[in-house]
Amino acid sequence: MNHKLNLKSLSKEEIFLFIEKIGLPRYRAEQLLSWMYTKYAPEIDAITEFSKDLRYHLNGIAFISNLKLVERLQSSDGTEKFLFSLEDGNAIESVLIPDENRFTLCISSQAGCAIGCQFCLTGKSGLVRSLKSYEITDQIIAVNRIISPEKVTNIVFMGMGEPLMNFDNVVEALWRIIQFIGISKRKITVSTAGIVPKMLLLPLKAPDINLAVSLNAADNETRNRLMPINKKYDIESLITACKKYPLKSGRRITFEYVMIDGINDSPDVAHKLIKLLKGVRCKINLIPLNPHPESDFKRPPEERVLEFQKILLNKYIRALIRESKGQDILAACGQLRTGNR
Repeated sequence: MNHKLNLKSLSKEEIFLFIEKIGLPRYRAEQLLSWMYTKYAPEIDAITEFSKDLRYHLNGIAFISNLKLVERLQSSDGTEKFLFSLEDGNAIESVLIPDENRFTLCISSQAGCAIGCQFCLTGKSGLVRSLKSYEITDQIIAVNRIISPEKVTNIVFMGMGEPLMNFDNVVEALWRIIQFIGISKRKITVSTAGIVPKMLLLPLKAPDINLAVSLNAADNETRNRLMPINKKYDIESLITACKKYPLKSGRRITFEYVMIDGINDSPDVAHKLIKLLKGVRCKINLIPLNPHPESDFKRPPEERVLEFQKILLNKYIRALIRESKGQDILAACGQLRTGNR
């Protein structure tokens, strides 16, 4: 067990206190932050701006943690999935989706997931543990090292876990992503299954990032069946929270809607959805189900997806069909799982 101090476990303020405590000038803290978060130094010895003596001294009391790459898979569509090992031997997955000059990284906030959505493979093995803030940001650092000289440009918290069930670590990670790694808050999206109290707290604590809500139904009965969390925070309280969520001009909440054959994909449901979302500034991502071997749910036929979209568009609701990438390597929405298969 490593009894040295993990420098990535420290917040900005704590880094400055640490540097002050060991008798170094303040500018050393800025250098340390830069080397860890923008130059991706894997160890103290890589910080060439520090003298050999300083590196030796720091190595005696501290270290820089890193995720360990276990497996890298590439899809036929260019999507890549990375399996990373954590310091305690647990594993998480991150997915890189390249699109012209944009590199979107789908990151995990927990190992496993406790939410138990019926269409999602991640929740089948339950929650292992929440990630620490540095384990969240380390996914970006690790992938940036791998794809250099390219860099991740966009972040979506849509990997393993429910971000708002790991609220404090996710909020701290968001600030680090913006302040240290330098990704714009407009290019970061946090997705939630609808943890209503934390949704209302998020704009008070976190940077002004984009919010996505996994909706997947237009009534409580269907949502209870698909997403057990709805029994705690029902669809009415969820939509009320969305209406209260502060949005700047031109911004919208994104509703993720996984379409499942014969469950939530009929014209009647589309009309119910229009009624439900009245007064919410939003757009909808329609996601035809990505099947996996542990589910009996089926993907709806394409014509039904198009008809559902047309009904929404006719009522001036922005509705996009989002074809998930990376399905052949189980990297698509709802297909992520830890390496402990």
